[in-house]
Amino acid sequence: MELIKRNIHMDRVRTEAVTQFTLEDDANLPENKPDVSSLNLEKGELVVDEIRPGTDSVMVRGRLCYVVLYHTMEEGSSLVVIEGKLPFEEKINVQGVNPADTVAVEGEVEDLTIGTINSRKLSVQSLITLTARVEELYDEEAPIAIHGEEKAEYRQMPLNLAQIAICKNDIYRLKEEVTLPSNYPNIFQILWSNLSLGDVEFKALEEKLTVSGDIHLFVLYEGEGEDHPVRSFESTLPFSGVLECHGCQEGMLPDIRYRLGQQELTVRPDFDGEERSIGLELVMDIFIRVYEEEKLDIISDIYGVSSEISTVSHRADLRRLLARVTGKTKVTDRIHVAGGSVLQLLHSEGSVELEQQSTVENGILLQGSLTVKVLYITGEDDAPYGCTQAQIPYRYTLEVPDISPEDLGKVRSEVEQLQVTMLDGEEMDVKAVLSFSTVVFKNIPVDLISQVTVSELDSGKMSSLPGMVVYVVKQGDNLWNIGKKYYVPVETLRELNSLDSDELMPGQKLLIVKGG
Repeated sequence: MELIKRNIHMDRVRTEAVTQFTLEDDANLPENKPDVSSLNLEKGELVVDEIRPGTDSVMVRGRLCYVVLYHTMEEGSSLVVIEGKLPFEEKINVQGVNPADTVAVEGEVEDLTIGTINSRKLSVQSLITLTARVEELYDEEAPIAIHGEEKAEYRQMPLNLAQIAICKNDIYRLKEEVTLPSNYPNIFQILWSNLSLGDVEFKALEEKLTVSGDIHLFVLYEGEGEDHPVRSFESTLPFSGVLECHGCQEGMLPDIRYRLGQQELTVRPDFDGEERSIGLELVMDIFIRVYEEEKLDIISDIYGVSSEISTVSHRADLRRLLARVTGKTKVTDRIHVAGGSVLQLLHSEGSVELEQQSTVENGILLQGSLTVKVLYITGEDDAPYGCTQAQIPYRYTLEVPDISPEDLGKVRSEVEQLQVTMLDGEEMDVKAVLSFSTVVFKNIPVDLISQVTVSELDSGKMSSLPGMVVYVVKQGDNLWNIGKKYYVPVETLRELNSLDSDELMPGQKLLIVKGG
């Protein structure tokens, strides 16, 4: 007897580990930069340069690149930008990793604090989180039929399964250009910029994926003119495009993660030759996982009628799509600025941190904080610009009916809307909308039959069974386990007892004829 099997394509994280460490250093200002009077804005980005897997460990080499905007009292530009970097080399203990593995490492700047030691020296501190994981594709062999001359009974279990159809990484390049409105001065130099993506959506079509979303741009710049006036400009640019994706079909389920990689922002002349256009070149690093749903009838049990059949099984975790969900929650708070020096708001930006994710009844409980940064004008000659930062906690349950703790789903979060308004010189009102999305797969633990062995019936065992018996149905009995006990086909039991359905009631009597 031979099992006819079907490969079920699966993906999993084979091993994963997280480590945190602190980077800190003192940084001297370059000689060509003026003294620091006060700090305004800072931002940091982690760049991973090298990943070296070993045995049960991974060495990661990279650098924290930071940018600081500060105010100076010296003549000339009142706002100045400096850049710096802190290199690092960190060992992550990852059980089960070997030198031949392909290891993916994600780095996050959890906290960046930059302060002044004196007018020529800054202190830089940051908490870094590195996540190393090894992902792999594998196949589970599921029996769907049997082939052979032996007379045997088998039953099938219908399952709706989600298989991995496409697993790859790709990049998508964005090129856009925006021109300043006519009431804005020409650009002398850009002091600060911030780029982010929002409302990004992927759809699966024939041999391709479509991608669409918005680019959010903020620029703080010095304008042309004798006084080099400082101006801020914000714009939202919609984008859409296509990624080639061999094997993709409409109706498949994309579960795609992305991050904003390389960014380049340049000032370009407009049609009149004036420095009024801003060119954007962005790279999206895209991690593509596309799944295909399929209904499969898997053999769950076999027994012999004319011979003894034994099976060997192994435990497997299959999965089906449980839900593809999105949710939104509002966050409100007020930010108090000590000293009451806010004259005008220039720019606000927010980032959402998902600090804890836990499964609750019919949902995923999400807890974290919204970090809001606000740049403003003070109206004070010695410090005309100020910046304040606040963390606003949130707690939200993303509704997922029938979810269990063992089900798989990674939640993505973003700031969909952020509005900061002045109440007075000391307080600002913050209103934000946070959006969350996830694809949840239901874990299906099954015992897959991997091997069958056929042998002659045990004569002693067969002789102990009566040739004919009236069987009284007990609680939990069904036609399958009764037929298996007496080596009788299920269909024979139906015919002998004129059964219209397989439903049995405790106390019901069944006629069983051996060899029938």
